[in-house]
Amino acid sequence: MKNPIHFGFKKEFIIRQLKHLVASIIFIFAWIGLGTIGYHFFGELEWIDAFVDAAMIGSGMGPVNPLYTNTGKIFASFYAIFSGIVFITNIGILFTPIAHKIFKKMDLE
Repeated sequence: MKNPIHFGFKKEFIIRQLKHLVASIIFIFAWIGLGTIGYHFFGELEWIDAFVDAAMIGSGMGPVNPLYTNTGKIFASFYAIFSGIVFITNIGILFTPIAHKIFKKMDLE
């Protein structure tokens, strides 16, 4: 019997999309981990505070804790700038299979 809810996605597409999702999640966790380490050592924040600041900057919300060291402020500046690049890169990683499927349907491979 045919599935009444069928969106026309093939199994290969779903697997490719899931692989890209996993890669994106790994990339995000690595970026937050790098930020946590940086805020801990350069900003002299406790681990949990460093994690909160890294997550908040990574999500675009902004910092939570004030930084008192110059090295911490410099790190936070570069981390914030590159967080925007990481966000855009992750969008690209997530939407690559979808864009490929659209281009394939339009015969633009």
